[in-house]
Amino acid sequence: MDIEKAYQESLDYLYSFIDYSLTRGFRNQPGLFDLGRMVDFMAYLGNPHQAYPILHVAGTKGKGSVCALCAGALQAAGYTVGLYTSPHLQDYAERIQLDRRPIPHADLVSLVDEIRPYLDQGTRLTTFEITTAISFLYFARQGATAVVAEVGLGGRLDATNIVTPLASVITSLSYDHMQILGNTLAEIAAEKAGIIKPGVPLVLAPQLDEARQVVTRIASERAAPLIQVGVDIHFQPIEHNLDGQSLYVWSAEQQPLFDAFYRGASDWKPLRLEIPLLGEHQAENAAVAYAALHAASQRGLWLTTDHIRQGFTQVSWAGRMEILQTQPPVVVDSAHNRDSAVKLRQALRDYFPGKRVILVFGASEDKDFPGMFDELLPLASHLIVTRSFHPRAADPEELMEEASRHSQPVSIVPAIEDAMVAGLQLLDESSLLLVTGSIFIAAGARETWYNLKLGEGGLQKSID
Repeated sequence: MDIEKAYQESLDYLYSFIDYSLTRGFRNQPGLFDLGRMVDFMAYLGNPHQAYPILHVAGTKGKGSVCALCAGALQAAGYTVGLYTSPHLQDYAERIQLDRRPIPHADLVSLVDEIRPYLDQGTRLTTFEITTAISFLYFARQGATAVVAEVGLGGRLDATNIVTPLASVITSLSYDHMQILGNTLAEIAAEKAGIIKPGVPLVLAPQLDEARQVVTRIASERAAPLIQVGVDIHFQPIEHNLDGQSLYVWSAEQQPLFDAFYRGASDWKPLRLEIPLLGEHQAENAAVAYAALHAASQRGLWLTTDHIRQGFTQVSWAGRMEILQTQPPVVVDSAHNRDSAVKLRQALRDYFPGKRVILVFGASEDKDFPGMFDELLPLASHLIVTRSFHPRAADPEELMEEASRHSQPVSIVPAIEDAMVAGLQLLDESSLLLVTGSIFIAAGARETWYNLKLGEGGLQKSID
């Protein structure tokens, strides 16, 4: 059997179901999402999601990084770790990983064939729901001893919300998917807080008050112990360079000890963590991941601070402030809303002060690209607008019209491959090339970059 042909046929079959991530102009409608059908499907499969302890991670930004950090620490502790995230960068199999290795194509084909009889009965399951079920089934079959699951969209009605985890996590909340989750930060927070389970600890990243108040209220109503980063767990970045960064982490109870340490009046030292992920926002994500792992350890998950240290140093999360080349710099990032653009702008100032930016930008049509332009274009000397392969990609003409409010020269290069080449041609020692706007643009830029380097006999392609 030609496995790659069978794999593509399996993906075509999965995509034949409803996939709201590919639906142009999708708007929320009552009844579209229903956890009941997911519960029934998982029961048919034998409830594989109940076979291992789970960390469940929701949020607007940072949830993928937190998942990767948690998975790395658990793997360092000796667990066989299932990691479920979405979307993927280059290969659908990246969504389902065991010890950071994507599911083999042959295994995905086999699992799709196994569940076809159920799906062909006329189910209303979505592509994401089916993929979620396949991931949980694969992890159980492969003997996973711990799983980290990222919420796909929202939380309350997300397919992953059938789990009862050891700990729940909500990362940084900001405006995204408003047509589905709500037009206010409070409404978005309420949807994300739908993952909170009675009695299950919730780790909450620092939030704006509007979001924090909603989440803390729901946690209280469900008697879920609340651990707030910035209140119960503190962190402070120490130093950073292009290889990574370090931070201190300590508890509220240790604050007097930290104050003495900071004054040089104590031999006590806070926990120091090293991560290869770049940007101050990743220091926050590391503190959130630490808090989640600590909360889970209080409920029976065995791991030590040494495991956390070791796992964090080895983590990788492609397409997030990823430096493909240092001289002159080529950077790809998956920023896709205004808040993430703010964090990206700050990271560029921290790591590349004084560099003028050549910006290659594409976005999905439902994203706040005017807000992203407001944050990023003041850094840019030239803007190249492009589009990804994704059906929801915004028209470059529309992007160009919006960018005309700013003063930078703008050009349209519709194909991401050609846009990458055009950006590289403008690059010199005083500048950097930044490609961003969506995970799909980041994926296209990475693939183009590695194809160019492979053509030159250079770098090997990686999806780590």
